[in-house]
Amino acid sequence: MHLPDMIEAKKRTKTNEANIYDYVFTKIDESLVGKKYFVRTYGCQMNEHDGERIKGVLESEGLTETDNIEEASIVILNTCAVRENAHDKVFGYLGLVKKLKETKNILVGICGCMPQEKSVCDLIMSKYKYVDFMFGTHNLDQMVNVINESIKNKKQEIEVYSMPGNICEGMPEKKDSKISAWVDIQLGCDKFCTYCIIPYTRGMQRSRRHEDIVKEVEELKKQGYKEVTLLGQNVNAYGKDIYDDYNLANLLRDVDKTGIDRIRFVTSHPWDFTDEMINAIEECPHVMPYIHLPIQAGSNKILKLMNRSYTKEEYLNLYNKIREKVANSTITTDIIVGFPGETNEDFEETLEMVDKCKFDGAYTFIYSPRENTPAAKLKDDTPKEIKEERLHRLNEKINKYSNESNQRLLGKIEEVLVLNISEKDTSKYMGYTRGMKLVNIESNENIIGQIVNVEITEAKSFSLDGKVVK
Repeated sequence: MHLPDMIEAKKRTKTNEANIYDYVFTKIDESLVGKKYFVRTYGCQMNEHDGERIKGVLESEGLTETDNIEEASIVILNTCAVRENAHDKVFGYLGLVKKLKETKNILVGICGCMPQEKSVCDLIMSKYKYVDFMFGTHNLDQMVNVINESIKNKKQEIEVYSMPGNICEGMPEKKDSKISAWVDIQLGCDKFCTYCIIPYTRGMQRSRRHEDIVKEVEELKKQGYKEVTLLGQNVNAYGKDIYDDYNLANLLRDVDKTGIDRIRFVTSHPWDFTDEMINAIEECPHVMPYIHLPIQAGSNKILKLMNRSYTKEEYLNLYNKIREKVANSTITTDIIVGFPGETNEDFEETLEMVDKCKFDGAYTFIYSPRENTPAAKLKDDTPKEIKEERLHRLNEKINKYSNESNQRLLGKIEEVLVLNISEKDTSKYMGYTRGMKLVNIESNENIIGQIVNVEITEAKSFSLDGKVVK
């Protein structure tokens, strides 16, 4: 049994080096071969991509997926630790799983970011003893061994490493889409924003070899994929840990040469967003002009307390450079309200920044303290009601500018990659513009998987409507 250690997880030294190795297949306990599994994923794109690996490994061992939990012989919850409500959702769902386990013999496991928190492991060991196994983000490739040990020993098996980090190449994947794919380029984070638990749960920053990334994209293109999204906790820092003269700008240019139709990347930190990157986005025809650039707050005082390492003036300068250089760019952001110490004046500065940037969209949140992060120790005396009122005011502004951004596309022809049937209207299709705008599309033909020209006929705050034009 290995339990997480937040102190060890925080350590960073110049001698830290990522261990890159190939996945080793291990036979799963024969009692599970031919059975069904159920995986439920919470959180970010990285978690979703981990979910694809979990499914891929289980299917390579002879299991098949079911979306009906009552049919499953093994249930795995792939978790997120970024905000408190993510915790609450997992523990709430565990109540449903417990009732199911009382009626049939199933294995229950928890993985992802939550097990990397010691408090979570302690809680599950004491109050959720029906959970059979847990493993963390650093030992996803050991999942089969953890499951086997749990079955063999008939007791709760917990294997969560707090090591500097590693990179496992070649894990099986069952991708959720045959059109658009996630591609990891960089794992972990060394930025240590004071509110964020990711540097502890995902470990130190470590980059994949650029040759492996390009090879993966080339293979996806051969399989018929139209789009890849390059993933990382801080993609802009790609390569800083392993190369002296190769960075994300170089990688974008090399991936662009594969000829795959669309290339995206998330998530960026303003700290590492260079002029060279801006040039690469503008010059590479397959790199989409969509940039997610979290600002988090518009007050320099709050940015300093967050340890964001830039001022609002520096952020605005970068923002304006991207707008000026990258034609038809779409820029979205993240904003936290109610951070400890945020006054009304600080919040008004955030609203002023939104007015200056007029973001195309934003993810907005009320600050959620995470255990063992520096911000959790700061005095937070702002009433919940005030935080909620600030969030409401912020969202009104964000929605206004999002709507204005969409209205500018009314009557225009946009290239849209069609991904599926529309969730809101099954008589339509849905896809995304180059600028990552959601479009619901009228078409008499099946256009899934195609890049089509769409005339925008209606613009709303969060989506567009359109029809295919020849």
